Amino acid sequence: MIKVGRIGEIWRYPVKGMAGERLEDCALGERGLEGDRIWALRDEAREEVQSCKTRPDLLRCSARCRPGGGGEVEVRFPDGSVLGSDSAEIDERLSALVGRASTLQALRPASDSAFYRRYKPDAHSWLEELAATFEREPGEPLPALDQLPEPLVDHVSVPGSFFVVTTLHLLTTASLRHLKGLHPGADWDRRRFRPNVLIETEPGLEGLVEQDWIGRRLRIGDVSLECVGTTPRCGAITRAQADFDADTAILRTVVREADQNVGVYGETRLAGRVRVGDEVLLD
Repeated sequence: MIKVGRIGEIWRYPVKGMAGERLEDCALGERGLEGDRIWALRDEAREEVQSCKTRPDLLRCSARCRPGGGGEVEVRFPDGSVLGSDSAEIDERLSALVGRASTLQALRPASDSAFYRRYKPDAHSWLEELAATFEREPGEPLPALDQLPEPLVDHVSVPGSFFVVTTLHLLTTASLRHLKGLHPGADWDRRRFRPNVLIETEPGLEGLVEQDWIGRRLRIGDVSLECVGTTPRCGAITRAQADFDADTAILRTVVREADQNVGVYGETRLAGRVRVGDEVLLD
């Protein structure tokens, strides 16, 4: 096994589409980090779960799991106010934020497949709407949207979860340094890319190193992860969040210089607990 770095940061996103909370350690299982993507905003007219792709103002909020457990979350709004998921005002405040009548909903079982159903007014416009979220300029490539996995043709996330592809996203500091070197004037804040685990790579590792890990496993303490795919980037990475402004230049660089991808998707093969500072070994 080869040491490729250490865990520099751990992030979970209790509400789909919102900024998340930074942790020192967390349990990691087949459903990802404990408490990750356990709530989501649902558009009541469309009867559809929303994300920061479709409701970018969600990124101006951050969410954290309420201390003490119980499954409730707390949302910090752009004005600094905080409301719990059990607050009588939360739906009204979020609806005003995104400009659509919406409700904050907890995760439901996979058997309730209608809850995860994609809004499809006709046979074509839903795919055009999805393509538009990637915000490509003329001549720039799109991911292969005509090859979506079967569950995602009819659902906005895998039923039983609020994840679109896998339950884990990994990003390295080597990739961020590489992209910053290509476009120093852009804002490469790692939070734009919403990693669950940011890996501080070993000296000498350069470039988009995690792209070479696809199909291989990482060992972090007692945890085993498999890197299963690239992470195509959409317009969400350009959006403003609480601590930084919008920057559309980074998407142009990612599409042109990184084959659209920054970071990789992962799946847990052996559950356990991950901690900041843990060594990351490549099998």
